[in-house]
Amino acid sequence: MKKKVVLAFSGGLDTSFCCIYLTKDLDLEVHSVIVNTGGFTSDELAEIEKRAYSLGVSSHHAVDAVKGYYDDCLKYLVYANVLKNNAYPLSVSAERVTQATAIANYAKQINADFVAHGSTGAGNDQVRFDMIFNILIPKTGIITPIRDLKLSREAEIEYLHKHGVNINAEKAKYSINKGIWGTSVGGKETLNSNGMLPEEAWPTQLTATGEQDIELAFVNGEFIGLNGTTYQHPTQAIQALQAIAAPYAIGRDIHIGDTIIGIKGRVGFEAAAPIIIIKAHHTLEKHTLTKWQLNWKDQLSLFYGNWLHEGQFHDPIMRNMEAFFTDTQKTVNGKVFIKLMPYRFVVLGIESANDLMNNAFGSYGEMNEGYTGDDVKGFSKIFGNQTSIWHKVNPAI
Repeated sequence: MKKKVVLAFSGGLDTSFCCIYLTKDLDLEVHSVIVNTGGFTSDELAEIEKRAYSLGVSSHHAVDAVKGYYDDCLKYLVYANVLKNNAYPLSVSAERVTQATAIANYAKQINADFVAHGSTGAGNDQVRFDMIFNILIPKTGIITPIRDLKLSREAEIEYLHKHGVNINAEKAKYSINKGIWGTSVGGKETLNSNGMLPEEAWPTQLTATGEQDIELAFVNGEFIGLNGTTYQHPTQAIQALQAIAAPYAIGRDIHIGDTIIGIKGRVGFEAAAPIIIIKAHHTLEKHTLTKWQLNWKDQLSLFYGNWLHEGQFHDPIMRNMEAFFTDTQKTVNGKVFIKLMPYRFVVLGIESANDLMNNAFGSYGEMNEGYTGDDVKGFSKIFGNQTSIWHKVNPAI
């Protein structure tokens, strides 16, 4: 009997190559699996399944991981206001840990001998997939044809053509990964330190004009309502916001970051809903959390985002930090008002019963109700006392 391999499959160039190579060259029984994290419609999933079978797989399985992806991961990225390098909402890196985990679980379910993925040897995904597979299915072999053969995209296309598989070479110039938390776009422009993706490379084109005011509602830090409509699950609110904001071409950027393997990398992304949600949530937090809650959240958020980006989702420290983030969200309730415009948006303000910017206790720069001028005089002397002593002891420094 042939040995089984579970292949992480998207239907793109790399995984199409893997299908043929694993079947024809390695003589394995290929079981493809796609993990939907919000980037595919039912019609697209049907087309991907059809493609998988046309490439010779023995079975194809689709995992609907959208809600689980949010509950286990995205919720905490919102709580923590995670934007890597103050720009990137972890559109791909976050979903990779969900996908790798689901694929590992499926490999266990069908008792596969191997698991395979189409990562190259020059990116982060190879580490994320390999590491999670090693953690969750340590006795299952890992096969990575693109990485091991050091293939270029041109070589993959040539190989597929030889096996009668047609690939649109022009479309294959750009690598696009779509999920509920944003879409990444890689191409020749992102391989250099200077250059922006052309307009036609962006999956969502600018079609909206003028301005539009919208209202986001949060309960315990979760985005659950848009323009007066409350949704059963936050993923529905995210998708509704994306439908409204994406046509404004909001959330486009090029992320430059440090990869797990030690080199710098650039990738384009568009993430209208994630960027708006994080900025709105952070604004609401600045009104409803104390100075020290915000301070410690900033520090832990940086570590949490970086550790997740590097695939360390299963480290127990992540659960510890998630417990902290969750506890801070008890007072993060209210509405955030946003104005959308082509290519940008503005946070107009918030309304919250938990707003600490409360006129009953004074107005900044105007009137105080909680203390007297004499109180401030004494406080100022005590607050600066140690620094004052230092300067008196060290007058020449």
